[in-house]
Amino acid sequence: MLIDTHTHLDDPRYDEDRDAMLARAREAGVEAFVTIGCDLATSRSAVALADRHPFVYASIGVHPHEVRHIGDGWYDEFRRLAANSKVVAYGEIGLDYHYNHSSPKDQRERFREQIQLARELRLPVIIHTREAQEDTITILKEEKASEVGGVFHCFSGDAWLAKDALDLGFYLSFSGILTFQNAAMLREIAKTTPLDRVLIETDCPYLTPVPHRGKRNEPAFVAHVAGQLAAIHGPALSLEQIARLTSENAKRLFRIA
Repeated sequence: MLIDTHTHLDDPRYDEDRDAMLARAREAGVEAFVTIGCDLATSRSAVALADRHPFVYASIGVHPHEVRHIGDGWYDEFRRLAANSKVVAYGEIGLDYHYNHSSPKDQRERFREQIQLARELRLPVIIHTREAQEDTITILKEEKASEVGGVFHCFSGDAWLAKDALDLGFYLSFSGILTFQNAAMLREIAKTTPLDRVLIETDCPYLTPVPHRGKRNEPAFVAHVAGQLAAIHGPALSLEQIARLTSENAKRLFRIA
């Protein structure tokens, strides 16, 4: 059984077949999903979906692209949402200097605030970082994020970032990128990551893995990520062992029974 630790199940691209999409994933062996908040509206949607389905869990928070929209009362609303037992993480939060939809200064300030809130709520953090590796690690250290732990989602960074993240006690989550032809360095990092720190995800509807490139991604395809991870480890680990290990890791991090 698999756990897709990073999905966007509320995305409008699923509006016409959401229940069928979840059924396909369950048939493919996905036992649980974490659906991610990226602002206040999507955090509410994530919690609503988690309430509707016993196998769906939610995270809440504001993506670095969206932090310029944080308004009065947002953090109080996140505190209210976090009282729901299906909320298992705070994120995705972090820094993204590629697009700078929000200014780097705003991103850094709001990143610090949200780590502080996650610590208050005692929720692990889900980290998004792009072209901002050094600032991300620095802020995580300065704000004592290791007290709640978390995961670098959709990991695609350098080996030194992997080491720093692991040294902070964080997990690394690998997505469909692991199956891409040009991801040889990432596969090497995945191979050397301790097996008790590895998670898998789709980040659906984005980053569709081989062999479904060009199609809308969905949680059933997390099986291809698990398969690639098993192939990386060769005969030493079977797909079933990868599924068991990554699911145990997800349950431990997110405190899922």
